[in-house]
Amino acid sequence: MADTYVRERSGDGRKDLKYPAAPEPLAVPVYDNHAHLEILDGDEPLSLTEQLDRAAAVGIAGVIQASGDIESSRWAVEAATSDPRVLAAVAIHPNDAPTYAEEGRLGGVGLDEAIAVIDELAAHPRARAIGETGLDFFRTEPERQAPQHESFEAHIALAKKHGIAMQIHDRDAHDAVLETLARVGAPDRTVFHCFSGDDAMAKICADAGYHLSFAGNVTFKNAQNLRDALKVTPLDRILVETDAPFLTPVPLRGRPNAPYLVPITVRLMAAELGLDVDELSAQIAANTLRVYGSFD
Repeated sequence: MADTYVRERSGDGRKDLKYPAAPEPLAVPVYDNHAHLEILDGDEPLSLTEQLDRAAAVGIAGVIQASGDIESSRWAVEAATSDPRVLAAVAIHPNDAPTYAEEGRLGGVGLDEAIAVIDELAAHPRARAIGETGLDFFRTEPERQAPQHESFEAHIALAKKHGIAMQIHDRDAHDAVLETLARVGAPDRTVFHCFSGDDAMAKICADAGYHLSFAGNVTFKNAQNLRDALKVTPLDRILVETDAPFLTPVPLRGRPNAPYLVPITVRLMAAELGLDVDELSAQIAANTLRVYGSFD
């Protein structure tokens, strides 16, 4: 595909920007439920094909390419069209919603216009999710949060309209996200991307039929809440992701993240659950295909 929209991630003070060596491959392939492969990272950035080839070599059969604005959503659809190992998720990120909505709008496009573009992209057969959408009270101050709520509800409506999944971004907004889903009605296939709650929230989500996606931060020493949440999540609701290039799992924190590092997270999850790695991998793969459909 033509690299029509790639952007670079800054070093962010990290000391080692080399991509790590590949981990031991998984015997049973799984899927990376959420990555941002349009973001170039590391001393030697990887192309889309290089990312997918490295992933395939360790048992990662496909990637859901997530989005956050018009440009990345278009890139996601283009990537999914160009390579059968990719499916697209399209959306306006909650932190971008206020910028689209405000005077001097992002790229001259308002929030309603941006959501209309997402609506068009969501109709593409390789677009299988609306995402990432939701609420973020960490990076967006209270006086700018109204457009987030408007955007979130509009994205929920789009997921229902197109009959596709929805990936939720929830940062410091657990109660508000759950309230919104209960009030307006969640799409049939709702995924909490990079789940960040505790075991009590995980039980609420499971009872509501939502899927929980665990990223590399489940391996972090200070993330016992995520491991507790994992243990109470029904096996048929568990997904795995990288959120690449972010949230690189232990022991590689600070290095660039990529889908080929998913086996590290899967093995930690299996150990926490007391499951055979192959058993958990098979369950995660089945869950992913049930949520997003076939990659073929």
